Parts: sequence; C-alpha cells; structure tokens
Amino acid sequence: MVAKYRKQSGKSPATQTDRDKSPLVSPPGKSNVRRPGREGKAFNSSHPNGLSGIRQKLGLTPSGAVKLGITLLLAALTGYLHWHHLSQLFENDRHFSHLSNLEKEMAFRTEMGLYYSYYKTIIEAPSFLDGLHMIMNDRLTEYPLVINTLKRFNLYPEVVLAGWYRMYTGVMGYFGIPTKMCWSINRGEGLSPVDSCEGMGDPAYFYVAFVFLLNGAMMSLFFIYGAYLSGSRLGGIVTTMCFFFNHGESTRVMWTPPLRESFAYPFLVLQMLLLTYILRTRNPSRTAMVALGISNLCFMLPWQFAQFVLLTQVASLFASYILGYLGAAKMQSILVTHMITLGVCFVLMFGNSMLLTSFYASSLVSIWAIIALRDRFAQVFKPGIVIWLMQGLAWVGSTILLKFMLSTVLCASDDAHISALIKSKFTSYKDFHTLMYTCAAEFDFMELETPLRYLRTLLLPINMLVVAVIAWRTVQDIVRFLRDGGKVSVKPDDVDEAAGSEIAAKGELVYHSLQLVAFAVLAILIMRLKLFLTPHMCIMASLICSKQLFGWIGERYKPQVAVFAVMAIMAVQGVANLQAQWGIIGEFSNLPQEELLDWIQENTQPDSVFAGAMPTMASVKLSTGRPIVNHPHYEDSGLRERTKLVYSMYSRMTGETVRGNLMKLGVDFFVLEDSWCTRRTRPGCSMPEIWDIEDPQNVGKTPFCTHMSKSSRPHFATVFSNDIYKVLKVPKATKDLR
Repeated sequence: MVAKYRKQSGKSPATQTDRDKSPLVSPPGKSNVRRPGREGKAFNSSHPNGLSGIRQKLGLTPSGAVKLGITLLLAALTGYLHWHHLSQLFENDRHFSHLSNLEKEMAFRTEMGLYYSYYKTIIEAPSFLDGLHMIMNDRLTEYPLVINTLKRFNLYPEVVLAGWYRMYTGVMGYFGIPTKMCWSINRGEGLSPVDSCEGMGDPAYFYVAFVFLLNGAMMSLFFIYGAYLSGSRLGGIVTTMCFFFNHGESTRVMWTPPLRESFAYPFLVLQMLLLTYILRTRNPSRTAMVALGISNLCFMLPWQFAQFVLLTQVASLFASYILGYLGAAKMQSILVTHMITLGVCFVLMFGNSMLLTSFYASSLVSIWAIIALRDRFAQVFKPGIVIWLMQGLAWVGSTILLKFMLSTVLCASDDAHISALIKSKFTSYKDFHTLMYTCAAEFDFMELETPLRYLRTLLLPINMLVVAVIAWRTVQDIVRFLRDGGKVSVKPDDVDEAAGSEIAAKGELVYHSLQLVAFAVLAILIMRLKLFLTPHMCIMASLICSKQLFGWIGERYKPQVAVFAVMAIMAVQGVANLQAQWGIIGEFSNLPQEELLDWIQENTQPDSVFAGAMPTMASVKLSTGRPIVNHPHYEDSGLRERTKLVYSMYSRMTGETVRGNLMKLGVDFFVLEDSWCTRRTRPGCSMPEIWDIEDPQNVGKTPFCTHMSKSSRPHFATVFSNDIYKVLKVPKATKDLR
C-alpha cells in the first residue's frame, strides 16, 4: 500500500470510369444491389445554411440525417468506452498516477524509453527549435556518431506532442491556470518518499493521455468502418464487440503506449476506410484521393514497418485488378496516390533509404508498368488463367529484381535482416541477428493458443463463413468467365449503373478477403503482427450483417435475430476475457534499476559513455542523459554491428577480445546483467548459445559473462553492483589505447 498526501499545485474532377479487360462483369439486369443514392446528385438550393445546408450538401434526406446522427453518436460512444478502457487498464497495471518521474520513465522500457527520451529532450530544451535541432544532431544515442534521429527513428509523433505540450503549458502558465497536482508518495518498506504529479502539465501524463485519446478515436473509426462495409449500424456494433471481446489479441497499446504502432495504426484504419469508399464509388473524387494520401502519410511517418503493411495492400489490390474487379484507371489512381505519399515521406524522413529500397516502392513501380502494358499482355496471352498467372509472375519477378537493383545502387543494407528473418522461417538458416529476433516470442511463429482464442469468441468461425461465401461467389464469376471463353458479354461503356455498382461491391469484398489472407500470413510468420490480423477479422465479422452476402436468408428480422444470437454466444467468452483484463492489478517498481540510474547520475561524468543490454541502455539515456553506444532500435545495419560487438560480453570469447570490442566503441562503463548470461527462453536461445552460431571455434568454453559475474579482474573493475546490475569500468589504460 502507498499513502498519498497532497503536496502542491503546479501551473474534384471525376476520374475515368474504366472496366476495360474486366472479365468478371455480370450480365446487365441481374444485379440485386441497390444503386448508390448520393453519387452524382446535384442540388439546386441557393445559399443553404445551418444544419439543413449541411444536410443538403451531403445529399441526405431528413431521415438520412437522423440515421447519420445516430451512427456518429454510437461511434463517439464506442470511442469514449475504448479510451476509458485503455486508460483504466494502464493505470491498474502500473499505478501510474502514484509513480515518481523517474519511475514513470523506467516504466517505458526498451524502445519505448528511447522514443520517449526525444520527447523529453524537446520539452526540456530552451525552445522548441533548440530541441528539434538537438534531436536532429544527436550525439548521445550512438556515441561518438552524430545522427539525425528524426531520419532514423520515425519520431514525428514525439515532435508533434512535444510542440503541443510546450504550447499547452505556455498558454496555461500565461493565464495562471494550474496544469497538474503534485503529491508526496510514501512508498513504505523503509524507502524514501517520492513526488508524483497528475494532470496534463506532467510530461508523461500528457504523452500517455494523447496516445489513449488517439486510440479511442480509432475505435470510433472501427464502428464507422464496420457499419459502412456491412451497410448496417448493427455491423458496426458487431465490429466493436469483436474488438473488445478479443482485446488482448487486437492491441497492446494499453501496455506499451510509446511504441510506433500506437501512433500509426489508427491512421491505417482511416486509410482502409477511405480505400473502401474509393473501391465502392464508381468515380471517386480528387478529394477522396487526397484524403487517402494524407492518411497514408500519417500511417507511414510514425512507423518504419508501415511499408510492409502497404505492400500487402497493393498486392491485394493488384490481385483484385487481375481478376477484373478493379478497373485499370482506378488502380492507377490509387498507385499514383501511394507513389506521391512515398515521395513526400521520403523527403520528410530526410532521404531515408529504406523507403526507396523497400519491396513496397518496387512493387508500386512494377504494378504500374504491368497495367501500362496490359494491352501487350492481352495480345500475347489468351484471356483467362494464363494471363492472370503471367501478370502475377511479372509482378513478383520485377519487384524482386528492382528492389535488389535499388539496394545495390544506393548501397542500402538496413533491411537485409528482414530477408534473413524470412529466410530463417522457411529454412535452417541462422545467424546472430535472426536469432536475436526469432528467440523473442513475439517474432516467433503464431502460437497455437491464438487461433483457439479466436475460436472461443466465434471470431474465427464467423470469418471463415464470410470468406467462404465471398470465395464461392468469386469462383462462380471465374467459372462463368472461363466458360464464356474469356469474352465480356457487353462492352464496358454499355454496363448500366446497377451492374457497375455490383462489380464495385464485389471488388471491395474481394479486396478485403485478400487483405485478410495477407494479414493472416504475416501473423502466422511473426506472432507480433496479429495486431493487424485480429482487428481486420473484427471488420470482416461485420459482414454477417450484410444484405449483399446474406440477404437471401429470408425475412427482414430473421438475420438480425441470428446476429444477436451469435453476439450473445460471443459474449460468454468475450466477457470472461474482459474480466481477466480488468483483474490485472499491479504497481510498477524496479528498485535495482532505480539504484543503478541514481548511481550513474551521482557518480559519473555527463560525458561518460555506457554500453550494455539494449533495453537498459534506453533507460540510461532517457533518465541520466549519458551517451550510449547501442540501443533497442535494431533496424539499422550499423547499429546491429555495434550491438554485436557489445554483446560479445555474453559470448565465449577471451577477455582481451571483449575488452578490445568495447575499446573500439569508446565505452567507459559496461552495465552487466547476469540474467542475460543465464536466461534461456527455449533451447538454443541463451546468449552464449546464440554466439555459438557466430563463434563456433569457442563452443564449449565458459561464457565470459560467467567469469565477470564472479570477478571482473583483470580486464575490468567493478564500480557498482546490486542484485541485478553490475557496472564494469573499462580501465583507463585500455581507453588510452584508442
């Protein structure tokens, strides 16, 4: 228990309709899909104003406006509930409101602490521009290098939040309005009291609050997405219920607020909602394409992994195009939007080479070329499976070739570990860097328990049913097309509006099904990526309310009764999952690390250089401001080699070799953790065993870290130790040899 005492108060033009080479056009007159009611309408009202003017501009009848209002109200409610849920889980887990500033910083471990340190740098700088200059000319993160961290680490969220924080505290301070309340916390057990602050004036509180607000807004988007895709508000309810019932499989933002996905994923939801609108609309406006590009940019800027997700998206769209569900003109418009977004992101990331040398960038160019040469393909190959297969092979081959050509020309190898990681999944290939990934559970294959959890909440059976219906209809279209000898029964210009709407609706569903398959493949290969799969399964679950798919069932209310029955069954396990989350009660405390950081702050010089385990180095940089030589952002090739040198401490090499490696990096102090020497997540995954792959000549020898845990002499001197950490000082004579 802790005691809390109050201490003090602180202060368009339309695009061309194109369905050429579209083999799966259903014969006219056979569509049972309602025509869009708001596209292409014009209103002859003069100077509309107020709510009626807004209603007329949106093309809504009075009843339609009421329905839209109800939808937005329900969306806002689900967003509020998700924000409250996340905030409560985070507080319950860490008792964040009672932590000191140092404890709050320690709670942001590994990459989280690294990202948060740049936010802290900007808000503590004399001015915002000074802080921006400091992180763009950083001398602390990879000593002795000076790096532009804004280029390397996707730090735009921290820049924006730090700017908002400085503006907020400045305005509140000008008007004399208190922004936080500080308390003295009695921690008990003979520990000294600490000060803890609550309120938006506290930097960590401000940071976390905005992360949870953003992800609350994401849930509102999920409701709108589910309702729009299914054509029913009930579909939106199904989507949000599935998300809550599978919350632990859908997100980890409540445990890891500063991670890049916490900022990026909500914009992917917005981007996919806009893409759905574009796919459904026969002639999407330029405004819609611009909105798609902006959401794309907001997704890419905060997260280096976004390019891989967008690769699966363009691949799914291209497959829809090949099958004839997506016209060439619309596909090219989407590709242009992606290309422009990629170019803008490349500029804003100060020429980050990983963007241009990615499979995503090469794929955009390849697909554009294939579509541009579609007439040539049609001349060489007969319509049908052969031309589809050749287009697919052309895309795969040209994408891989172009990617490796660009990597060679630009001398970029930062993403080489991704190829090695994929290679290790399908072969016996292993090296130091792939094992550093695959030995972590989140980068291993999906565990068997995950699909079982989907099964218990009925999420998996519902998705299997929906995808099976879409696949059956798609197969029927393909068989009809092949039976007709690859000939379209009518010319594209003769296809009436209803038939065109049916094609668009089918294409939209085919795309979502292919995207689900792509996310499933990613999640099976790398368990961490189920954060894409589970939410998309929740979106697809909304389609059980779709009249387009299940309108044949019968009368109006029978499908709704069936949906409510399904949700009731889902709730049995879903509520149990929520109760398990609500039952997580804890309080963050890490006294050994607190002792370490306090010792570093009081007993070392500000320019003392540290090395050690990546998660600990992030905390050292964040809380003490000391230079470090390695950190948890493992995506840079140079950083991977630095970390390998540092981790030679946990190999079976000689003391002279380890000391020489640290000497090359200019290290003054090494933070040794015995757990890194002894822990073993599974056979072959202790640090000495990982090193055995790289250093076979020393296999069988006692790991050097074991010697250091007993006595650091003669190679190093122990200057601090507790139950977890030991600080080894690199002797001056060694340092002078640099």
